Amino acid sequence: MDWGSVTAQDLVDALREVEWSSPPRPVSEFFSRFTVPRSYSKWSSRLKCNLYYYRTNYFILMIFILAIGFLRKPLAIIAALSTGFSIALLNDSFAVTFNEKITRSVRQISPHLAAKMRPPIMPVLRGRPSVKRAIHICGRPRWMFVLIFSAASSTVWIISCNLLTVLWALLIGLFATLLHGTFRTPNLKARLNTFREEFRAVWRNYSEL
Repeated sequence: MDWGSVTAQDLVDALREVEWSSPPRPVSEFFSRFTVPRSYSKWSSRLKCNLYYYRTNYFILMIFILAIGFLRKPLAIIAALSTGFSIALLNDSFAVTFNEKITRSVRQISPHLAAKMRPPIMPVLRGRPSVKRAIHICGRPRWMFVLIFSAASSTVWIISCNLLTVLWALLIGLFATLLHGTFRTPNLKARLNTFREEFRAVWRNYSEL
């Protein structure tokens, strides 16, 4: 993939659709080789590639920095976890997997209730859905759960600590991510992983035809 031609919106869409259930990259690989990019185009391409390839590592890094900043405030740690969960729900793969696990657990207790948690059936025209299927969790639109957890985490943030402290922790986390993404040289595994994800995306689109 030519990461130089990938826009920020394309990167956001890819991060939203890609699977986040994969384990993080090993620490030895995460801190393996660092070099200075030679040009702005090289820096832009490297940063996008690393953000995509090390997405799980960066996510854990952000949560870890927030947790370290509030070790003496348990409510703040709960708020950090709630914020991370609401962000994770924005990813299609995570939301679908979470919904399947919840539905499977409820089905063991009450099959009737699990049947009510199914997403609404989309109308089909000429063998294809008339509109793009939206993500549902427990039979409700995903945005409802994102809004609920975001509001809850924001309330706990305000109650537990100073908002300025939260902003500083987020800035440090973003700076650490930007610093690593800038100087970490993409390896062969990152490029092969990109090609594999491209193939999966093409195959997914082909199977939906």
